[in-house]
Amino acid sequence: MAQNETVDVVLVGAGIMSATLAVLLKELDPAIKLEVIELMDSGAAESSNPWNNAGTGHAGLCELNYTPQAADGSIDIKKAVHINAQFEVSKQLWAYLAKKDTFGSCRSFINPVPHLSYVEGDKGIAFLKKRFELLKQHHAFADMEYTEDKARMAEWMPLMMPGRPADQRIAATRVMNGTDVNFGALTNKLLKHLASAPDAQVKYCKRVTGLTRKGDGWTVSIKDVNTGNSRDVDARFVFLGAGGAALPLLQLSGIEEGKGFGGFPVSGQWLRCDNPEVVKKHQAKVYSQAAVGSPPMSVPHLDTRVVDGKTSLLFGPYAGFTTKFLKHGSFLDLPLSVRASNIGPMLAVARDNMDLTRYLMSEVRQSMEQRLDSLRRFYPEAKAEDWRLEVAGQRVQIIKKDPKKGGVLQFGTELVAAQDGSLAALLGASPGASVTVSIMLELIERCFPEQTRSTWAAKLKEIFPAREKALEADAALYRKVTTHSDEMLELVEKNSATEHYA
Repeated sequence: MAQNETVDVVLVGAGIMSATLAVLLKELDPAIKLEVIELMDSGAAESSNPWNNAGTGHAGLCELNYTPQAADGSIDIKKAVHINAQFEVSKQLWAYLAKKDTFGSCRSFINPVPHLSYVEGDKGIAFLKKRFELLKQHHAFADMEYTEDKARMAEWMPLMMPGRPADQRIAATRVMNGTDVNFGALTNKLLKHLASAPDAQVKYCKRVTGLTRKGDGWTVSIKDVNTGNSRDVDARFVFLGAGGAALPLLQLSGIEEGKGFGGFPVSGQWLRCDNPEVVKKHQAKVYSQAAVGSPPMSVPHLDTRVVDGKTSLLFGPYAGFTTKFLKHGSFLDLPLSVRASNIGPMLAVARDNMDLTRYLMSEVRQSMEQRLDSLRRFYPEAKAEDWRLEVAGQRVQIIKKDPKKGGVLQFGTELVAAQDGSLAALLGASPGASVTVSIMLELIERCFPEQTRSTWAAKLKEIFPAREKALEADAALYRKVTTHSDEMLELVEKNSATEHYA
């Protein structure tokens, strides 16, 4: 009987998560042998594709749902501060890689784009002003500006101001040092960089059909979708980073820690504009507040997106419902994910989220004219002929057990790892890609604790001069580290920012 191939690590899915983890592991241990398995014929074909995801470049600067307001009127800024620090950790890895010959220019995936928040009415203005006053006190948001002056807003967002009622009360905040990130381009850049190293392979058109315990590792059964040929690979560690398909793969592994999880798939749609006359009048990401009763992922925003050197505008999202877990998946994905261990939580979530279900169904039934009406709240003079509908990627929101409610629907990401650290899966969605590096560092610390504390410690410190807690607490360190990252990523001219902070 032929021996199975043996590697140290198998990563399932060639999206931003697997690409980041693979590159990190290879930097920490150049001798590590790893293989990335991807079902599609290219990397970043699902959630990491630039047209399949949303704001990209989430740094807590403009997303109002990251600063929730309690019933007593108080505003909690902790999540915005933490996401900002996580994004800066991501930038540290990219800045480190920018020094390598095999990585190339960073402007192919990251570009400077101001981040704005925009609100309407007395209640919205009161919230935004209070949020601004709280955030401004933190060093990560020291450069934030606030205005209720319409002439100033016409400078900040010229596309959005003409055609508004003269008596409409509006306000906005702006942070100039926001970014737009093309995670598709970044993913493929990471995969190309990875493939230039020895003992690192990326294999496309391959489906994982089995995950079986073998000693202190796993046997991964892999089928070629074109030829039908199968092979088995033995690995000490397996990462399931396959977007919506991570849940069925986690269930396939049978690990105890994965039991009880379910998935609630939500599809998305965007209005896209490529008309250069319109595009040039809006160089910003502008976020507003979600409509009352709609879920956090429905926060409307009008975004500048830079993809393959061309600038477009995206507006949305318009949510929808399908039973697929991937854009290229099967309508049987949801029903086939039901297990004895998760049917209770899934039914509890269905019972407690009837409003969400109704919202999704109403979104699906929207006409193009209704979608344009939503856009005109942002851009009153929008013309139908300038915009077309784009179908975005799938998001599988997490359903997990809850001792009180039976099950809860969770908007965010969840890292699920076997107790022995031999297998880990990433479930969930936003803010996902922007905080990938922090999530993968958490995975490394959980699944490779000995190496993290000993042989990898110095390299981790070299790549990441400051982690999240330090960035949140130390203003001088934050400025020093972010200035260096911005220079390496070509977001500012070298030395100019350094002199400013000297």
